[in-house]
Amino acid sequence: MTHKTQREAYPYFVMAVLLFGLQLVFGFLTIAKYIWPDPLIGILPFNTTRAIHMNLLVFWLLFGFMGGTYYMIPEESGAELYSPLLARIQFWLLAGGGVAAIVGYVLGYSWGMPFLEQPTPIKVLIVVAALIFLYNAFMTVMKTKRWTAIQGVLIGGMVFLAVMFLFGIVFMRNLATQYYLWWWVIHLWVEGAWELITGAIMAFILLKLTGVDRALVEKWLYVEIALVLFTGIIGTGHHYYWIGTPSYWLWWGGIFSALEPLPILFMVIDTMRNVRERKVEIKNRMALRWTVGCAWFHFVGAGVWGFAHTLPQINQWTHGTQITASHGHMAFFGAYAMVNLTMIYFAVPKLKGFADYDQRRGERAFWMMVSGMFMMGLSLSVAGIVQTYLNRVLGMDFLLTQDYMRLWFMVTMASAGLFAYGALTFIYDFFFMKPVEA
Repeated sequence: MTHKTQREAYPYFVMAVLLFGLQLVFGFLTIAKYIWPDPLIGILPFNTTRAIHMNLLVFWLLFGFMGGTYYMIPEESGAELYSPLLARIQFWLLAGGGVAAIVGYVLGYSWGMPFLEQPTPIKVLIVVAALIFLYNAFMTVMKTKRWTAIQGVLIGGMVFLAVMFLFGIVFMRNLATQYYLWWWVIHLWVEGAWELITGAIMAFILLKLTGVDRALVEKWLYVEIALVLFTGIIGTGHHYYWIGTPSYWLWWGGIFSALEPLPILFMVIDTMRNVRERKVEIKNRMALRWTVGCAWFHFVGAGVWGFAHTLPQINQWTHGTQITASHGHMAFFGAYAMVNLTMIYFAVPKLKGFADYDQRRGERAFWMMVSGMFMMGLSLSVAGIVQTYLNRVLGMDFLLTQDYMRLWFMVTMASAGLFAYGALTFIYDFFFMKPVEA
């Protein structure tokens, strides 16, 4: 850590970790409802636990991204954070909005489209917090006027994220128009803004972790920008198949969206080749482990699993099935959860003042989480194939189909148990990380 205001990142990491743990709880509640009779149906029905599970994902990832930005920007700019006070105010605004939204879901209050169920006042609060964040980050950079590609892509991704969120506040009488704009938030966050943020964070960590030449990682950042502008925006079309939009989206949307993870994968491969050639010794093996794992899982979950069922000839049968859930879990974990965990393992030891730290717990957490998530993805895929064939092809009743999927939901829950054990090991490691004495 080179600047004292980088410490403002730590509360964001703490909140991200706590919300991540809470998301696991509601994930278990949700999958259990597929397997057994639901004793909580009058208190926490499926639609409520699902909404909370998904919104906790969004909130903890945002806290992680913002904490990562507050750690990165001072170091990249060579200047202290513009206003630590604004960072704290923004933290409590975002935390208060998240808590209010979750309490509202439990009490039965929600408004809007799926994943954006927050009541309008809470959405406005989120926008205010985002504007404070952007102002603070931008003014930090302007203190020195030392712009780097990493800063530009990171702040550009955050601006993109904030602007797209505005389309989730608008309500339309025409459902096709509403869904059209809804995908501007959901898709262009996940396959646009967040891809830029992930690319910038990965480039920063690789640069600091390996000492690789800045030009090498920035080269792949420029490729990432090009692909987001080209494939990310056009790829939105694979969500437009069923809402009354022109038929040309069928092929355009299906093909282009699978290319987005490639620049990050190639950035990591190119960097590791460079590290091997220079014979660089990297002490923080966990940060490196998560970096490489993020690149590969991102490619598999978002690229391979996404492409496998977004082509229109396939998606006409699989749309909205458990195959979609499989892709969603693997893509979000690989692309965004893992990049936040990478940043945490890179930054937190430095924030705690450790020159080196005990990485054995982190190793166990990594392999349990990656193995558990991959098994969840496979089991949900099989459940989705069963669902597609019986319900969509043969026309079997939807609820009757669920009986034939129960075995695979049980496998999913067992896999989730392995993942949760790894996640709890990570959470414990986060709070009780131990230094290694020199």
